[in-house]
Amino acid sequence: MKAKKAICVCIVAFIGILGVVLPTSHFPVSSVTASDEVGEPYADESISAEEALEKLKAGNEEYMESQTNPGDISPERRKYTSENGQKPYAIVLACSDSREIPEAIFCAGIGELFVIRVAGNVVDEQQLGSVEYAAEHLGCRLAVVLGHTQCGAVKAAIDHDADGYIKSITDEISLAVGNEKDEYQACCLNVKRSVEQIDSSINAGHTEEEGLQVIGAVYHLEDGHVEFL
Repeated sequence: MKAKKAICVCIVAFIGILGVVLPTSHFPVSSVTASDEVGEPYADESISAEEALEKLKAGNEEYMESQTNPGDISPERRKYTSENGQKPYAIVLACSDSREIPEAIFCAGIGELFVIRVAGNVVDEQQLGSVEYAAEHLGCRLAVVLGHTQCGAVKAAIDHDADGYIKSITDEISLAVGNEKDEYQACCLNVKRSVEQIDSSINAGHTEEEGLQVIGAVYHLEDGHVEFL
């Protein structure tokens, strides 16, 4: 019995020594925070067109100073949006050019932008249907048609240098640019025509207050800034 008591005393003393010698950093602390335990970690409230535009502008400013995309693509964000659905704050109709990535350009994460991409950022019924869905079912109040400098589709339309299925795109762009030979000016004209098509189609029958605000923009490949038209 005395031997057992002696062993117990030794064990207690040894544990006490460990507590004094070892720093607390050797003992892992739970990384769960209050925000992880309760409430929703992301606010996906519908915002106005004006607020959405300011958010896009701020995102582009951040992008111009960034080396990597700071948008939230975390496992937590993926899990949240898979369980709670999407609530994008803006629609972006962009060209398919691999150098123009809307989520990167505006520093957006998962579920923040409803992006539609097609070469030459032209508009047809499929694009209109996508815009309509985002506006009516997801609550987006702002749509941006995003063209870009050095657009191959615009250049092909100016040069009348296209055939096959590509011609269906350049023919649409030609309706916008007419005889314009300056690529930048032609890009702006093409963006403006797509804006007018969306605005007249989606907002038909709606008042200005309840309709979708549609604006144009040009992404400058050379330095990364977005020029809102």
